Amino acid sequence: MCCASSCLSPHTLLQLAFAAMVAILFLQSGLDKVFDRKGNKEWLTAHFAKSPLKGTVHLLLPVITLMELAAGLCNAAAVVAILLGRSGCLGVVGMTLGMAALIMLFFGQRVAKDYGGAAVLVPYFLLCAAGLYVFTLAGTCGL
Repeated sequence: MCCASSCLSPHTLLQLAFAAMVAILFLQSGLDKVFDRKGNKEWLTAHFAKSPLKGTVHLLLPVITLMELAAGLCNAAAVVAILLGRSGCLGVVGMTLGMAALIMLFFGQRVAKDYGGAAVLVPYFLLCAAGLYVFTLAGTCGL
């Protein structure tokens, strides 16, 4: 168990906040893709209809869904681990997976020439990058 002074330190609070935000972001997005697979597939198929990614939605949708769920689950587990006084190593993994998922999404939006959609992803990427920095600042996982 962690003691009150380490649990409430600004660094620990930042780790918890970043991990919670990214967990919510990716779990909601990934679970939406699981529970509304048909709707997401239809929207993405239409979205990429005039792009080089046309015809690949059936292959790419499961990949991005798994990446988002993995990022969300790792960050949710990091919240629990930090609250239990354990290592924030899962936060490093979760933030890294989140950045990778966002790079994939950003690539797709740019290829589809949805520049507004691509721009919306930048703050989320910066959230994950800042979270990664906060997790590695204290040498989490020996980094």
